[in-house]
Amino acid sequence: MKKLLCFGVVCLLFLGNCRQTAEPSGFTLTTFQADVTPPVGHMLLTGKFQTATGIHTRLEARGLVLQIPNDQAVVICAVDWAEIRNETYDQWRDRLAEAAGTSRERVFLSSIHQHDTPMGDLGAERALRSLGSPFHVIDPKFHERALQGVVEAVRKSLSHARPVTHIGVGSGKVKKIASNRRYLSADGTPKFDRGSACHIPEAQHAPEGAIDPFLKTLSFWNGDEELAAYSVYATHPMSYYGTRHADSDFPGLARARRQKDTPGTLQIYATGCSGNVTAGKYNDGNPANREVLADRLYKGMLLASRNTTKVRLKSASFRNERLTIQPRRTEGFTRPDLLRKIRESSDARDHLLASLGLSWLDRIEKEGSMIDVPSLEFNHNEAQIVLLPGEIYVNYQIYAQGLAPTRFIMTPAYGESAPGYIPLERHWAEHDHNLDVWCWVSQGMERPIEAVLKKLISDSSGEGGK
Repeated sequence: MKKLLCFGVVCLLFLGNCRQTAEPSGFTLTTFQADVTPPVGHMLLTGKFQTATGIHTRLEARGLVLQIPNDQAVVICAVDWAEIRNETYDQWRDRLAEAAGTSRERVFLSSIHQHDTPMGDLGAERALRSLGSPFHVIDPKFHERALQGVVEAVRKSLSHARPVTHIGVGSGKVKKIASNRRYLSADGTPKFDRGSACHIPEAQHAPEGAIDPFLKTLSFWNGDEELAAYSVYATHPMSYYGTRHADSDFPGLARARRQKDTPGTLQIYATGCSGNVTAGKYNDGNPANREVLADRLYKGMLLASRNTTKVRLKSASFRNERLTIQPRRTEGFTRPDLLRKIRESSDARDHLLASLGLSWLDRIEKEGSMIDVPSLEFNHNEAQIVLLPGEIYVNYQIYAQGLAPTRFIMTPAYGESAPGYIPLERHWAEHDHNLDVWCWVSQGMERPIEAVLKKLISDSSGEGGK
């Protein structure tokens, strides 16, 4: 009889623990996705700015809305576009925020940055129209349809909220994708020509350089049911491009394969800090490599899932820091220079680069040069997301993690993408030629960015220097 009583007590305790794991925490979550594929004939980044002659894979916006008890909601959204910039970035955040019942700064909006995809910058398009350019950045009517589709997806999702009881954190090492653009030549001279597809033997044989080899996944659970998985990995997301066919490239393939594994879990992928990270060491642009890279990224996602540790979701804390970006005003980047380029050149790339610069200057004159750097922290330092702007270099991702080495820190990038490349000071000193064109910020940004990261990470964790 005593044995039976003991057995009964154990069973009751076990059942009580099971009930406890399913108790709601007050958090709820919804997921959404929408098609954002441009029509044939629409402009794509491609590298040369060319119009689409076909659609290879559909492009998507995928995301989630996390309702925080006694606080405003947070929206996470990753888009299969090259970039979203300036007033267009704010418009996306404003409208997604309105749909979710929250505020602009709480929308973690990022572009995945595949190149055979659209550039979202209505200000640049308006600049070209005002100057009589024959070229385009983005069709406003297509843009409105795409954005409205995402807004409607967010709005409709809210009627299907599910409790969130746990979060999961996991990381998986990704092998043979990422390599730094920078490598040393035989005489020790720094070179920066290891692109997404690279045909230079010296560059392919050189070490990987500064990268973050780990893909990180933050997942949201209702008991044992995984609702959403948000994965971030730092590399340029191209195997080859310039095909003039809209395409989500190897991250899209890996994401779709992972989604097939987990039909009840929305798989969301975002690109980390990878302005200076490409697949060039392991990719020569052969189209067959797209599947190879997709498989390697998929394996990293799978490993992160298998390595996931679940913890009860007890708290979520939002913070936002404002980063002042100093615009680049050197020769070629002033307003007169940009206007002159459009008026005197007949090249599409010249027109579009100049229009992006004009849109950036217009934004600064209208709203100032401060950019939101939002952070979402879970369970008082157990996990944290910090969204960074532009094509920021991977060195900042590594720096952020070093501020709190014991914490699970994710740094998706390509938020407000108007700044373009954001390097360290040493990259200016070493004459990184990638900064010659696709960079609209001045030198001297390293310390301000580090200061913002310290405020968001060190000040809340107690780890690292202040």
